[in-house]
Amino acid sequence: MAINTDPPEKRATSHTKLAGLLALSPLFVFLAVYVAGSILAHDFYKVPVAAAFIIASAYAMVITRGVEKTDDKIAIFSAGAGSRNVLLMIWIFVLAGAFASTAKEIGSIEATVNATLLLLPGRFLYAGLFLASCFISMAVGTSVGTIVALVPIASGLAAQTGSSLPLIAGIIVGGAFFGDNLSFISDTTVAATKSQGVSMRDKFRVNLWIAAPAAVVITILYIIIGSDVSAVTSSASVDWVKILPYLTVIVLAIAGMNVVTVLALGIALNGVIGWITGSYSFVGWLSAIGSGIGGMGELIIVSLLAGGLLELIRYNGGLEFVIRLLTRRISTRRGAAFSIAGLISLVNICTANNTIAIITVGPLAKDISGRFGLDPRKTASLLDVFSCLVQGILPYGAQMLMACGLAGISALSIIGRLYYPFALGIMAIAAILFDFPRLKNEIHE
Repeated sequence: MAINTDPPEKRATSHTKLAGLLALSPLFVFLAVYVAGSILAHDFYKVPVAAAFIIASAYAMVITRGVEKTDDKIAIFSAGAGSRNVLLMIWIFVLAGAFASTAKEIGSIEATVNATLLLLPGRFLYAGLFLASCFISMAVGTSVGTIVALVPIASGLAAQTGSSLPLIAGIIVGGAFFGDNLSFISDTTVAATKSQGVSMRDKFRVNLWIAAPAAVVITILYIIIGSDVSAVTSSASVDWVKILPYLTVIVLAIAGMNVVTVLALGIALNGVIGWITGSYSFVGWLSAIGSGIGGMGELIIVSLLAGGLLELIRYNGGLEFVIRLLTRRISTRRGAAFSIAGLISLVNICTANNTIAIITVGPLAKDISGRFGLDPRKTASLLDVFSCLVQGILPYGAQMLMACGLAGISALSIIGRLYYPFALGIMAIAAILFDFPRLKNEIHE
């Protein structure tokens, strides 16, 4: 009998994959355990996401076919957990935790909160935070970098203004995805435009017609709901030196520096400022770093479990099933557009990474566009918009996990206050239904 010597994670083409929904069923198990458990407990804080992933992962291993040994199944799971993208995300989490903790110890959060209240008083606080998040993320090109820079001050702002912490965190996360969707240097923009063979400028113009109206409506909404904050101001003086770590992170990220390097420099700067101001000694700085990293422990575990589970789903043919399901009954351009939107959304749910989802779906979307006469500029926009929309509301997505870890609240508490992604979704669906924007020299391949 011939022995298959390929690594377990590379045997996807040498075994019979699971049929239909069975391949996707681990994802349904995860959602059932997490959501149903929370409903039964009458508290969405009581069911750990990691526990739901453990149960779903165990189930995924049980149903996996073509791999006899448990060790081999674990190897497939480990290949997903230890993938380059997951590990890079974990390193960012580690450094983000250390940066947030060291900044907190020197008083950067309090100083930044006081400065924010001074510059954005009263009813414009919510709208100002949203617009700042939009601008920073668009300049930085990464929603994670924006969340790392701004979410740590959310707790302080909530305490000073009497506002809801999930609301403020939701404002920042929503704005972060506005920029991630439109930025010229965002990974999703690069992946979407390259896959469809269009320029970033053309894709930006199409995207702007969808994202800008949603952002305007949400800005007005934040001004309205922020009217109750009008009487709250801060009389405390602003220690501008202690704001330098956050400003440095933002400026360096805007300049295009790698987020890992930015965070490492931020941690070092916190140490220097802490020593100069007497906030802590060298040992105190090390203790703050250790405390911040330790606080990211659950987040890191969830990232590993999610990466492993999603790799098992891919190995068992879950992504292939989704692709076949959404492309078998297309007959019109509108139907093709909705199929692409649905395809990128479902693949994003299965991969929890919008860039990977675009890379996976891009070639198929280009083929669909060519067959049904969709303008490739609109196709690139659809890929980016719907991937960012879904990524923004995934409770196990990197951005949501980061925001939850830094703010110390649950994902579901933030999702209920994520107004911008839902507004973006409504605009995107309307764009498909009413075929806008109408482009000059529209291409129908």
